[in-house]
Amino acid sequence: MPRVRVHQHVNPLAPFYRFTPQPIRIENVFADPHLPLHLDIGCARGRFVLKMAEIYRDHNFLGAEIREPLVTEANRIAEENKLNNLHYEFNNATYSLDLLLETLPADILHTVTIQFPDPWYKKKHAKRRMVNDDLVETVVKHLKIGGKIYIQTDVDFLAEEMFEIFRGNERLREVEISENPFPVKTERETAVEEKGLPIYRAMFIK
Repeated sequence: MPRVRVHQHVNPLAPFYRFTPQPIRIENVFADPHLPLHLDIGCARGRFVLKMAEIYRDHNFLGAEIREPLVTEANRIAEENKLNNLHYEFNNATYSLDLLLETLPADILHTVTIQFPDPWYKKKHAKRRMVNDDLVETVVKHLKIGGKIYIQTDVDFLAEEMFEIFRGNERLREVEISENPFPVKTERETAVEEKGLPIYRAMFIK
């Protein structure tokens, strides 16, 4: 089956995407809802968490993505592969991530990844960037003590901006990192590395 075709960029502030999601009920989407949860924010086609779910059957993986056709496609692939520790949700992280996560049990969210988010290069579009103070506060609120946040991008100014926002949260401490700590790379990461271009990475622990 051919890949679903979607726009590469969508405006998270557009009325269509400012919807109120239903809180996720992990007992309804995972075979074992008590497993540690990994959240990938802005998961695109979801191949990163797909491969992670295949490797780590003792964890649950949740992908959040603003382009609904990609979510539908990703959930179909997860079902075809009988991965009952993997699920995707249609969500606008810029606007409503906290609503999606509000019913998560305490101490279930162990890891959060934010990988190559849209940089929205133009200054007038900066407000569309996914990582902002509200998103960081939401992630930190739901993350367990000792939980980790991993961020990477190939855009230097965006790396500086995102990392500083996370550094500004007093409940986080930064951990020095130079390489991807996971055994799986996103499609974007692989493409950037093949071109010999730099990737900027940061990790924080609550």
